[in-house]
Amino acid sequence: VFLPPGLTVCRSNKSPWVCLTCSSVHCGRYVNGHAKKHYEDAQIPMTNHKKTEKQEKVQHTVCMDCSSYSTYCYRCDDFVVNDTKLGLVQKVREHLQNLENSAFTSDRHRKRKLLENSSLNSKLLKVNGSTTALCATGLRNLGNTCFMNAILQSLSNIQQFCCYFKELPAVELRNGKTAGRRTYHTRSQGDNNVSLVEEFRKTLCALWQGSQTAFSPESLFYVVWKIMPNFRGYQQQDAHEFMRYLLDHLHLELQGGFNGVSRSVILQENSNLSASNKCCINGASTVVTAIFGGILQNEVNCLICGTESRKFDPFLDLSLDIPSQFRNKRTKNQESGPMCTLRDCLRSFTDLEELDETELYMCHKCKKKQKSTKKFWIQKLPKVLCLHLKRFHWTAYLRNKVDTYVEFPLRGLDMKCYLLEPENSGPESCLYDLVAVVVHHGSGVGSGHYTAYAAHEGRWFHFNDSTVTLTDEETVGKAKAYILFYVERQAKPGAEKL
Repeated sequence: VFLPPGLTVCRSNKSPWVCLTCSSVHCGRYVNGHAKKHYEDAQIPMTNHKKTEKQEKVQHTVCMDCSSYSTYCYRCDDFVVNDTKLGLVQKVREHLQNLENSAFTSDRHRKRKLLENSSLNSKLLKVNGSTTALCATGLRNLGNTCFMNAILQSLSNIQQFCCYFKELPAVELRNGKTAGRRTYHTRSQGDNNVSLVEEFRKTLCALWQGSQTAFSPESLFYVVWKIMPNFRGYQQQDAHEFMRYLLDHLHLELQGGFNGVSRSVILQENSNLSASNKCCINGASTVVTAIFGGILQNEVNCLICGTESRKFDPFLDLSLDIPSQFRNKRTKNQESGPMCTLRDCLRSFTDLEELDETELYMCHKCKKKQKSTKKFWIQKLPKVLCLHLKRFHWTAYLRNKVDTYVEFPLRGLDMKCYLLEPENSGPESCLYDLVAVVVHHGSGVGSGHYTAYAAHEGRWFHFNDSTVTLTDEETVGKAKAYILFYVERQAKPGAEKL
């Protein structure tokens, strides 16, 4: 089998990139990084020979993906869309497309199809004595993007949320000369040229199809870079922070709509969620608030005059402290001391708390800041309850991790005792079943690794970037959860559906 010169270094034909200076082909940074090394080697000064002015300009900085035809500049560390005055980049792109349509490439495609079929055959599992297809698709790690992959896999298994996006019509972002062509995103483009909703929809559609073992969410990641500056680069990020940014920006974009058509209108026309189940956050309701939105009542009492203040706050998730008395218990089987449970964390969140000196309450009756107590009640539960365990906290100089094991139920989480008016809830409307868990492995927020467990059609899967494996409930229950996703239990047949 013929391999281009650069690829003979690692014997890999995955992610080929062609240098637009010398036409050599190397593998991308997510395989063995030979394309990047080719650029770095070209920057080493020539010590034995005097460099000419022409040699100084030749730095091998720009390369092209032979699969997607997108162009990347290593000096800028970004994808680029501009071309030379003579349109040479477009000519290279057209030449690669012609090669792709050649007889040689057609034969290669047939061989690749056979490999894909054999890969699918290897994804067959024995379940209850019968053979079934493992249709789960992993997400490639683009360079410390496991935080994003774990959240995307978790959200993709929340059926009502996922199905809404998958049923949305595709959005054409460009018109005129570029209509129908592939769009090459770059951070230098205007924000109107990218759509988080559209790339999120494409990513969800690619998962659970069974046609590939792993999908590369690079288009979504570049949109994230553009609209969420905090997540630019390839350093490790906090999965919970990313989830909040993602949901907030999806919510805002769905409110704004595209080409004059509001996605909120689509929600009203196509969603079976009634208006009473929607929670508005920063404007009109969207599928984000309809699924994840709940309402808290914040009750503050002045300890001097007894004045009570009540405030209603919408939420998309609840961040729970792990009580300090449990912070030394690291494993489920550790015998010393009582086991920390999710109920302990919820109780700590909703219990009456006296505010310290740094959080004095401005009492309108006393006309000054006074000592006070605070208590949270849940006024309205969401359809999907997202619980974030606060495992990272700041010390004098470092952000440390609380590695305590917290026991959590896989079924029947009862939230009735935390409701403001529990008597107005139905017998099963407060029960939740676990659908996904995000786990952080490692010691610090800026390091370590994220994976996710999720339930799909009655089976549990472990998502570790591009690798997806079937697992069991016992393994899920032993995980040191960071984010838990619970889905409201459906009413029994015959009962009124929400």
